[in-house]
Amino acid sequence: MQLLMFLAALSSIIHPIPSVAPGGSVALSRLDRWVRSGLQVLHWDQLDRCLRMSSMSEADCRRLTLLPLSSVAVYMSEQHATAGPLNKVLAILPDFSSGMLSSKLRGSYSSGQLLNRAEGPHRHNQPLYSSSAHDVVLVLDPSPGENFGHPVVLFYVDMNVTKKRCSHLDGIYLGEECLTLALRGRCQNQLKHRQTGPQRLFGTRRGAVGTLRGGTTGSRLLERAIGGFCEVHFLPLVVAIGDSSWTQRLKCVDNTEFAGCPQQLPMNSPSLPVSSCELNKNTRRCYQQPLGTHLSCRLYQTCDHAVLISGGWQPQMTFQHHAQNLQRFYKMLRNNGFHKDHIKTFFASSGQLLEDLEGVYSATEKAVIRNHVSYICRKQHCADTLVLYLNSPTRNDGTMLLWDANLNGIADLKERYSVSEMLADLAGCRATRVLLFVDQSYSGVLAKRLRSSQKHHNVVPIQRQYRQTQTYQNHRLFPGWEDSSWSSISASTCLLDHLERVDGMSRLLEPWAGLLNVTLAGAPCNITPPLTDSEMRREYQGCQNLPTALWYQKRGRTN
Repeated sequence: MQLLMFLAALSSIIHPIPSVAPGGSVALSRLDRWVRSGLQVLHWDQLDRCLRMSSMSEADCRRLTLLPLSSVAVYMSEQHATAGPLNKVLAILPDFSSGMLSSKLRGSYSSGQLLNRAEGPHRHNQPLYSSSAHDVVLVLDPSPGENFGHPVVLFYVDMNVTKKRCSHLDGIYLGEECLTLALRGRCQNQLKHRQTGPQRLFGTRRGAVGTLRGGTTGSRLLERAIGGFCEVHFLPLVVAIGDSSWTQRLKCVDNTEFAGCPQQLPMNSPSLPVSSCELNKNTRRCYQQPLGTHLSCRLYQTCDHAVLISGGWQPQMTFQHHAQNLQRFYKMLRNNGFHKDHIKTFFASSGQLLEDLEGVYSATEKAVIRNHVSYICRKQHCADTLVLYLNSPTRNDGTMLLWDANLNGIADLKERYSVSEMLADLAGCRATRVLLFVDQSYSGVLAKRLRSSQKHHNVVPIQRQYRQTQTYQNHRLFPGWEDSSWSSISASTCLLDHLERVDGMSRLLEPWAGLLNVTLAGAPCNITPPLTDSEMRREYQGCQNLPTALWYQKRGRTN
């Protein structure tokens, strides 16, 4: 922190910061000052992550992690004309283990005191967290448009704070405001027994003492936060005190100096809780047919099945490319013979109806998703190939966030799907093969668990690969989202050859090479003479009728 602020101060002297604001716009001038000060923290965070997670030299890491302002998306809570206790906001994380974000700043307001007027029926019995209220919440996202979670840097801005007070808070004093790094709640407890800190980054320079506009000095807490234990991985819900509607106050800043705001998917009634839909609206989404899971498996028949899960969590983290990913993957499945009745898609809130997709359901009901997956797995001969496509915001332990159905900003038990729960649903699955196409952060957690499991011998994790990136447990170190090759899988594509050639996954797929030496529908690869299109459709794609004797065998069909 000390070196960070010294370099920030030195940079501001050598390279004066031009204002992006038009003449007379105090708000944009202030924002520019906050963003550029925060960018110094973000740069050191990226540099330390590069040094810890890769074998690159410090010089290479410095070159790769030097982020221009134009590559960072900026989010800021709505500002009031005057600072005051009634104009403050709170930040709430979906991470259930942390709840509110924390800093060393402790004001006289707690979340319970500030939000006790939020008495809506869908907010009963929710926990109250002790936290501070602040004038402004600022978020810098170095990977705009990519799947959450990925590290973002979050700051509190407080007005009318003295230089001495700001220094005590380990903040950056900017003359009129104090910029404080926000950390995940309870991370201090996690750090007590860990020896962290970017020793490789700072080396012998850790004794350097720097000042920034008034001699503000830092503590080891930021260095430990940079070590990764207190990182924030999602956009918080930022609410104004006393706001009974819990309206999101955090907005992406549309400014040519910053990265363009990600293209959000238009949402229907984002503030309307699903539980009160029938009381407020008379629309199609209120009368959606329930998922008939028990009709998915038919007597004397085995079929290919697919389940597509794209939670999104909240409108600000659900982008247009998430819908496009689902549409491309759905089309690929249909081209491979999957019947539309056997493809179930769980996406965002119940108001989202995707074009060209049938069988789309809300991602608000985890029990429905789990029951459907486990039912397909339990029924003998029901599924030949079972495909799962996963594309949700993800915690660093692999837990998927589905949708914030009660709009409280916290991922409750019913709103998150953990790796352990998914493994339980797939344990001993009777499908011939289960293919998990994982298009989300921290996919390595799931792959590692599957690799060592004795109950998932037929479950194959297929992780999305990214070009020109460094990964840690398949979380991308640098930005660079690109379309995958999965949409190009055709009816005659040999999965093993395709994934090795296009995605370069030969080493990762070695334990499951036998299961992947087929097409998506289960047809064998490289046979002579090759199967005709008619033979492929009749013998492998979609559904096949089973002889009565085979149906009653205890063991499932094998190729």
